[in-house]
Amino acid sequence: MKQPDVILIGAGIMSATLGVLLKELQPDICIDIYERLDKPAQESSEAWNNAGTGHSAFCELNYTPENESGKVDCKKAVKIAEQFQLSRQFWSYLVDNGKLTNPENFIHSVPHLSFVWGNENVEFLQNRYQTIIKNPLFSAMQFSTDFEQLQSWMPLVMQNRNKKEKVAATYMPLGTDVNFGALTESLFDYLIKQDGVTIHYNHEVRKIKQKEDKAWRLKIKDLASDKKIKTKSKFVFIGAGGGSLLLLEKADVKEGEGFGGFPVSGQWLKCTNEDIIQKHHVKVYGKASVGAPPMSVPHLDTRIINGKKELLFGPFAGFSTKFLKNGSYLDLIKSIELDNVIPMLSAGWHNLPLTKYLVEQVMQSDEKRIEALKEYFPDAKQEDWQLLEAGQRVQVIKKDEKEGGILEFGTEVISTSDGTLACLLGASPGASTAVAIMIDVLHKCFGDEMKSNIWQEKIKQMIPSFGQSLNENPELCSSIIKMTSKTLKLQN
Repeated sequence: MKQPDVILIGAGIMSATLGVLLKELQPDICIDIYERLDKPAQESSEAWNNAGTGHSAFCELNYTPENESGKVDCKKAVKIAEQFQLSRQFWSYLVDNGKLTNPENFIHSVPHLSFVWGNENVEFLQNRYQTIIKNPLFSAMQFSTDFEQLQSWMPLVMQNRNKKEKVAATYMPLGTDVNFGALTESLFDYLIKQDGVTIHYNHEVRKIKQKEDKAWRLKIKDLASDKKIKTKSKFVFIGAGGGSLLLLEKADVKEGEGFGGFPVSGQWLKCTNEDIIQKHHVKVYGKASVGAPPMSVPHLDTRIINGKKELLFGPFAGFSTKFLKNGSYLDLIKSIELDNVIPMLSAGWHNLPLTKYLVEQVMQSDEKRIEALKEYFPDAKQEDWQLLEAGQRVQVIKKDEKEGGILEFGTEVISTSDGTLACLLGASPGASTAVAIMIDVLHKCFGDEMKSNIWQEKIKQMIPSFGQSLNENPELCSSIIKMTSKTLKLQN
């Protein structure tokens, strides 16, 4: 029976990030990775499966809610922007030290815009801008209602638009496009060259159980040969995207009780007209429909995928009982247990607008999708766009004393009290904040090591701003952004 120090389940951006962090902090650590598909980054981390916008809260309006008195709350946006800067610093360290090469394979400068229309929305965007601009992380943001200015920022969006229409946009030149599929593959390419690291593809974890000695025993099936394998480890990380919930339930730990999952699928409209693709050079986000999950905020999105510029619109939400794109239609049923049935029913009851929204999205015709696109690109023609299946997301449902159960739209790290197991549930902003999330895992599960001088010094080498707030230190914020922009070959 193999006994690695660490087992990572799932070969996505989360496992890749945690694996590299651990190997940098403790070079002699032994790591085994198990992935049920035949290569890494084929689910949530894959570029066509939604991950790729480089979430940094510059343009996502759902991160800055407005209360009844009209005050905009920027706390979540600032937190996400801070976390994204941690990711940039970590990637820069890996590039500087030759552990990642050719950053242009996974990250590019692409300005982020928020675009709205109608008096009420324009007023909200201006209010948001005036509030958020006070934060150093957002100080480069610009706001305009001037038609010609908006036309220079996003010509496709303003092309043949009614000049009498009340519109506004914010423009953030520091925005990026990140291909997390390509980044994940590069991280694993580096990781597998290190001593003591083994990746097993086409291997599915079937059982996971903690024994009296606190070690975890795993039963794994080799899907290629049909062989069954047993292994054990002192620490297990479950980073299997939507499939994490089912594995957490198999682990049968107290900390995982009451958690459920609500699956949301997605679709993209992909532009097939090269002339149109070349006229758009930004990410343009709008306001989400009432009841829409965060992953369904509409955006006209420039992407660089496998070295080629692409243009997507969406995503359109849908419903599937699968927890993974390559999962089973029985996933949702299998996830229902005695301890989470009430939270799941309660969350469903309290989120009826979401249910209504998903039903409407599922029933949507091609013509309706093009109508939605025309709000962002008035000259859109159906023959220039094709419908693609996006990834599968599972929103977290958790127990709540007042409501019975609530639906969480962020990410949730669940760890056992003894620090031997950690599990990541949830979706957006996910990949963009992977470094911050995995540092949280290190704090929870490697607490003593994280307090050591060796680990503290190494983390500060990898992430120079570690332990400091960039938003509260304008000079540090500016120097870190300049440093990472230079290393990652970003123009802005």
